[in-house]
Amino acid sequence: MAFYLYQLSYTHEAVKAMVAKPSDREAAAAKLIEALGGKLHHLFFAFGKHDVICLIEGPDDTFMAAGAMAVASAGTVSSSSTIRLMTAKEAMKAMKLAGKATGAYTPPMG
Repeated sequence: MAFYLYQLSYTHEAVKAMVAKPSDREAAAAKLIEALGGKLHHLFFAFGKHDVICLIEGPDDTFMAAGAMAVASAGTVSSSSTIRLMTAKEAMKAMKLAGKATGAYTPPMG
């Protein structure tokens, strides 16, 4: 399973609707993610550029793209971004592989 950091900003209209009639966005997100075969580990509302930040676990990048598309298709998100995360164990594997390949790369010379 892969991990993803999904960040989104709501439209003005979506915020207005949530203020007028508060709804559990974590439950809504979990339902979508579970329907696609994944798990929502955390959903946080945040200050700053993004209104919501989620930590999601799922089978692959196609799963995550489908979820992001489903959310975007609702028209309530003004922007979003998805970052594929690696565990420390996966990063160590990448470091070892990079170490083996380092001599095969010729850097540009100015």
